[in-house]
Amino acid sequence: MVNVWQLPWFWPAIAVVIGLPIVLIILTELGSNLDRRGNPGAKLVRLARNFVIPSAAVALLLGEVTKAVGSVDFTWTKLLTTLFGFLVILFILNSFNLALFTNAEEGSWRERLPSIFIDIARIVLIVIGLAILFKLVWNTDVAGLFTALGVTSIVLGLALQGAIGSVVSGLLLLFEQPFRLGDYLDAGGTRGRVIEVNWRAVHIDTGNGVQIIPNASLAGSSFTNLSRGDRGFTVSTKVTFTTDDPPAEVVALLERLALGLPTIFPHTTPVAVPLGGADYELSFVVRGPGAEGEALAIFRSRVWYAARRAGLGLDGDTTDAFVTPERISASVREVAPLLHLAGDDAAALEPVVRLERYAAGEVVFDAGTVPTAILFVLNGSASLTIPLSDGGLLPVSRIDAGDYLGQTALTREVLLTTAIAVTELAVLRVPAETLDELVRARPRLAREFGEVIERRRRQVRTTLQDQPGLAPAAPGLARP
Repeated sequence: MVNVWQLPWFWPAIAVVIGLPIVLIILTELGSNLDRRGNPGAKLVRLARNFVIPSAAVALLLGEVTKAVGSVDFTWTKLLTTLFGFLVILFILNSFNLALFTNAEEGSWRERLPSIFIDIARIVLIVIGLAILFKLVWNTDVAGLFTALGVTSIVLGLALQGAIGSVVSGLLLLFEQPFRLGDYLDAGGTRGRVIEVNWRAVHIDTGNGVQIIPNASLAGSSFTNLSRGDRGFTVSTKVTFTTDDPPAEVVALLERLALGLPTIFPHTTPVAVPLGGADYELSFVVRGPGAEGEALAIFRSRVWYAARRAGLGLDGDTTDAFVTPERISASVREVAPLLHLAGDDAAALEPVVRLERYAAGEVVFDAGTVPTAILFVLNGSASLTIPLSDGGLLPVSRIDAGDYLGQTALTREVLLTTAIAVTELAVLRVPAETLDELVRARPRLAREFGEVIERRRRQVRTTLQDQPGLAPAAPGLARP
């Protein structure tokens, strides 16, 4: 009598009965853990748990049943084995995709590889995997199959040579790789960023939609890769003033504003030139084509405010509805308590002060400069920051309405902080000469100004002490 554990199906059955639940529990816990961490490998674990492992168990049991009944050509067994083999191929493909591309580091060759090459590799692996599967399970003549596919490919190639030629042209273009995903192209008037490359076309985000250009069109024509090179991207814009504006003042204003843009390329100098009449052209270099739109938007906003502060007629308009005698009088009355003025003394200040506005993000005072006036904040706010040697800014404090900027105008000392408008900033500008006269007649006012100067110095020292690893760049900033 043969013991049951000596039967050929006993141990495979025990392996399935005991091993299958254990493996499923382990995969379930692993998948839940990956889900909680947001790991893309969770999908791969679910594929193995729900399909690959159960199909392997069923195929193993059914194979033993087939052997027990003495049939080696049981069709259901081959069908189930084929299904299991297909799931294994799918699992392997997803594993390679996860290992090579899903977790690719930004900027690496895996992240930049066009999707068309991934599709080609996937198809090749599927064909090879299916060929091996049918050879092992169904004993198919794989050589004959590949021969038939080759003949069919020749016939289809002759019939579709126009379409295939377009695809081949695109493939040659991609093998040369004159551009990568994320590059900016200028192709026949279409300008934008490459967001996708597939079998047929290149998708370019123009900012007003996605332009789809066939690969063959790009391969057969010239285009400009705006992202290549190590000196940034040159932006040019035309600006119009009036013929009465001094060209030297206009040029200096344009170049100063462009130099203060946040996306300006380091160690480059903007250039503004008169074009004749009231037109000027400004050229500056930004960090890449993607920064062009932002840079122009910021520049056009700031030049409007700067032109009115300088009394220049941007676009032929020399008017400023903000600066009116009524608003000047109201502003003087608002700051009069800070200057200990009343009645006629406040009214006498109106002819010598000016109302000014600054755009959000615009530099009001640079660290290391000696201000020629004190600016009393009427509306908006400004940030006081310490410039660092690496080009960064270290925040110190915030100035709101009712406070003032440029306090060292009285002592003729350099500023230790850079003042930047956080929002649109409206200020009343009082010249240093006028303040000198007020201070001589009002000792209390001089004492208050001195206290503000000393308080802001302490704020700078405290900020630097709290950040020992940072090196200030402004002149006069010494660590205590």
